[in-house]
Amino acid sequence: MLATNLLEAVQGNIPLTNNKFFDEQLDQSDTKARIIQKYFYAWAKVITPTAKQMVDNKIAYIDLYAGPGRYKDGAASTPLLILEHAIDDPNLSAMLVTLFNDSDPNHSSSLQKEIDALPGIEKLKFKPTVQCNAVGEDAEKFFAETSLIPSFTFVDPWGYKGLSLKIVNGVIKDWGCDCVFFFNYGRINAGLSNDLVKKHMDALFGTERVDDLRKRLDGKTPEQRVGLILEELSQAIKDMGGKFVLPFRFKRGARISHCLIFVSKAFKGYEIMKGIMASESSTDDQGVASFTYSPADASTPLLFSLLQPFDKLLADLPAVFAGETLTMRQIYENHSVDTPYTDKNYKEALRQLEAAGVITADPPASQRPKRKGIATFAEHVKVTFK
Repeated sequence: MLATNLLEAVQGNIPLTNNKFFDEQLDQSDTKARIIQKYFYAWAKVITPTAKQMVDNKIAYIDLYAGPGRYKDGAASTPLLILEHAIDDPNLSAMLVTLFNDSDPNHSSSLQKEIDALPGIEKLKFKPTVQCNAVGEDAEKFFAETSLIPSFTFVDPWGYKGLSLKIVNGVIKDWGCDCVFFFNYGRINAGLSNDLVKKHMDALFGTERVDDLRKRLDGKTPEQRVGLILEELSQAIKDMGGKFVLPFRFKRGARISHCLIFVSKAFKGYEIMKGIMASESSTDDQGVASFTYSPADASTPLLFSLLQPFDKLLADLPAVFAGETLTMRQIYENHSVDTPYTDKNYKEALRQLEAAGVITADPPASQRPKRKGIATFAEHVKVTFK
């Protein structure tokens, strides 16, 4: 059973791996893979110093649908790239437990061969193990009941089977544990009105929430449906303990096709992932990232948006923090959650508000270091809103 294999892996005796990921369009797959890899590397650097002081002295990468190891063009997929990175990193090679699972025996067999052929794989203290199991109730029960070592979990079931709120909540409940899951928005959008997959929709949204969602979706435009579905999914995750939820959308033509959802209980992880997703966005408006990858948007940036999101930030900050004095960092942490804004957006907004006399800063611009002739806005600078 999957639960037994997982338990042995997290205790350091084994490790587990994904599927039709490799049949998707290459540009989308590449963007998704870069986001996962960038976050894992950043997460590991943040977690490792504390993990070294823990009894287990381990961290884990878990992939429940890991695939065959390579794309159709022969390029290495995320499991192999993460293992190669660990082989080259002395800290990771001594601490990383990798758990790969895939329900397709052809994928799991292929991945095992690819891992065995990696140069330097013997440097890893904990040998990777590939399992071939369906992800179901046993995995939900395991993650709910087992205290995990610090882990970054990727769940990419291609559609929706095997993806549930219980899985997501279980893999993030412990310290240092974050999760990213990928789902086919088109299939879920259609599945909400298909009684044959009702149990999968119930598992993903929760029975009461999905029943209410179906009623609210009636008569809505495609754009309105996207907003409602993502909002309800995000709120369902938050209700189960995922304090920080960050969606990244993929478009094919004018429609959303897939979504990548990051879940964490720590602001630091949220901050890191927001920066990564912002950098992978195909467009930005006034310097504010779209958190969407679309080849069409990337080729026609002038058509992307007329919302002027940075102007909204400039107007919002003085209204929200009127009469208060806070550091730049406090403003960023208190205001940025569930918005598209990064720390760079806040620093630029505060610079402009200071120049306009809307706020005062301590130290003032004349006493702060300059970069390219412009006063910087460090996290410790105190801001008073008039």
